[in-house]
Amino acid sequence: MPATELLHLRIHIAENAFAMLRILLVDPSILGSAHQYKYSLAYIVNDECVLRYDNERGKGDHKHFSGQEFPVTFTTIENLIDSFQAEINLLRR
Repeated sequence: MPATELLHLRIHIAENAFAMLRILLVDPSILGSAHQYKYSLAYIVNDECVLRYDNERGKGDHKHFSGQEFPVTFTTIENLIDSFQAEINLLRR
């Protein structure tokens, strides 16, 4: 599976928290996804992953939160990042 890295970024959020974003352009698409991105967006607090958006092979677009998986509707990579950021903001309140 050829891939081109589009983004690999660690964002400091607080003394004990950061976000890690990794986005790849892939061809062919990941099994279960209808787009050509492979991504993992993780919010880490006190060395624990509190929230993660990803599209593991065969599972499609989803997020992990509180020990459960929930489907995510993918429209654009920008909207995905915006949704991820909005959830981080809610969790930080």
